[in-house]
Amino acid sequence: MSLKTTRIISVIGIFLLCFLFHSLYEILPNSLTAIFFPVNESIWEHQKLMFTSVIMWGVIDYIILKKFNIKYNNFFTSLFVSALTIIPIFLIIYLPFYYKIGPKMFLNIGVMGIAIILSQVISYFILKAKDFNKLNIVSFILIIVSYIVFAYLTYKPIKGELFFDTKDEKYGLNNYNV
Repeated sequence: MSLKTTRIISVIGIFLLCFLFHSLYEILPNSLTAIFFPVNESIWEHQKLMFTSVIMWGVIDYIILKKFNIKYNNFFTSLFVSALTIIPIFLIIYLPFYYKIGPKMFLNIGVMGIAIILSQVISYFILKAKDFNKLNIVSFILIIVSYIVFAYLTYKPIKGELFFDTKDEKYGLNNYNV
């Protein structure tokens, strides 16, 4: 198995985790699942969904890379950068369509697939690079910081379109402010 093959497997795995994790908070509602999984249907909560899916897939990815003795560098840097870049990639592609035609499930899924693919292309190049090994610890810390930000914005969302759940007409977890 090659590093390229693991990125293809990662695209599929992350995509499947997004579906698995989409309703996890509804199934197991508590303060821990609220940090990692979407608590409503806002655009922002879907960014948290994709970020978490990339990070959680990272555990499986690490096992695959070790089990098949695949040479790689910069694991945590690759993991953080791919999880972080999935957000602007998604938003840049999705928002123009969203503003023209509104929320559509197939649009969400299609753009999510494109964002996952592009994030894994970025991951591939970082895993192959030799320059970023010193950033692994910083990247690991930034993953933790990212979840602190996600937690804060879940409980104290910004009043704006990205954070507004048009389905339930609310912001964040329990804040009904229309």
